[in-house]
Amino acid sequence: MPDSAEQLQQLYLAGFELQTFDRYPKCVGVMRDGCIALLVPGVDGLQVLGTPGWRMGEVMGVLTELDGRKVFQAKNEIVEATGERMDALEKFRDELGRMLHPA
Repeated sequence: MPDSAEQLQQLYLAGFELQTFDRYPKCVGVMRDGCIALLVPGVDGLQVLGTPGWRMGEVMGVLTELDGRKVFQAKNEIVEATGERMDALEKFRDELGRMLHPA
């Protein structure tokens, strides 16, 4: 089983920002380029809790659809899911997945 502290160190050295949140005491937030994911310890090391999203202040906007267009939404706050943001999110997901579960 991978060591969670070692995984966090590798993420930090790879340029990911780490942050804890009072609202989620068992999670560590991992951020880069506007994207965010919550990580929790699992049987195979750190695991992504839910789906990565877009950082909107101190909260995470989840990807959803509103009036036929893709947006990131956190409660009443909405940010357009532009092509650039979607590309950044896909890259973030891919890199985070490779870091947490190397082949």
